[in-house]
Amino acid sequence: MQLPKDKMFDKSGQWIRLETFEDFDNALSELIDLWSSTANTATKAIKESALAHFKEDLEAAALQWIDNRAKSKKFAAIGKELAEFEEVLEEDSNIAAPAASTAPAAPAKPKTKV
Repeated sequence: MQLPKDKMFDKSGQWIRLETFEDFDNALSELIDLWSSTANTATKAIKESALAHFKEDLEAAALQWIDNRAKSKKFAAIGKELAEFEEVLEEDSNIAAPAASTAPAAPAKPKTKV
């Protein structure tokens, strides 16, 4: 399997663990580029794997620096950017889903007065 050219995976296809703020900052840009890629090597499995590894490493880093307010804020900022990116991915998948779906829409909940 040939992987996209980035710094998230080594030559053998293993994830390169992210540790520093700079690692995460650079990898988030690479992750976005990967998800935007239409190259044959940028398969859905690779994209999902990269996203899962990124989230796992970010969670570990956030826990490691929970008692350091300055570093916690930096990692929280990366987490916010990641959440915005995932929101865009979700919106994109929801745009494509209705066209392929034959299931009826869920009925709206009736409004109740409080």
